[in-house]
Amino acid sequence: MADDTFELDTDDLKRRMDGAMANLRTEFASLRTGRASASMLEPVQVDAYGQMTPINQVGTVNVPESRMVTINVWDKGLVGKVEKAIRESGLGINPQLNGTIIMLPIPELNEERRRDLTKVAGQYAEHCRVAVRNVRRDGMDQTKRAKNDSNLSEDDQKFWETEIQELTDKYIALIDKALEHKQEEIMQV
Repeated sequence: MADDTFELDTDDLKRRMDGAMANLRTEFASLRTGRASASMLEPVQVDAYGQMTPINQVGTVNVPESRMVTINVWDKGLVGKVEKAIRESGLGINPQLNGTIIMLPIPELNEERRRDLTKVAGQYAEHCRVAVRNVRRDGMDQTKRAKNDSNLSEDDQKFWETEIQELTDKYIALIDKALEHKQEEIMQV
């Protein structure tokens, strides 16, 4: 009986670790790599119609070239607010207006800025590792409680602890691989 609930618990652990990985991918997508990407505008919010709204809900975001992002703002009255939101976002991009289209030329990153971005990527990866380890700790606590509360044998407890550790090691390796890939992407000139 205890084994059946642990099958469900390992599925829950996998789901939570997948959530940590999805969050890491989102954070990595927001890092500027010197190439144009629509995802770099995801954190930018515009004061539209009395509330903060993501840019992709007030206009169409396109990447026509490797170093250019364009935003075709649907409401002419919001063009200035979108431009202001981009300037104040801290992305380091200077928007250029062309009617209702805002062009964002992406400048080259210098070596120092690239190194800073790799450090930020490392911090994001470490946060993800901590989240995965917290899920591991929860799983280990569940096995200890099950052993104390029920008739879960010591062998079964060791089996589940080994399963949880192998799952944790797999996700840590995935995080390290994603970090390595992102750092290479950032450092690529």
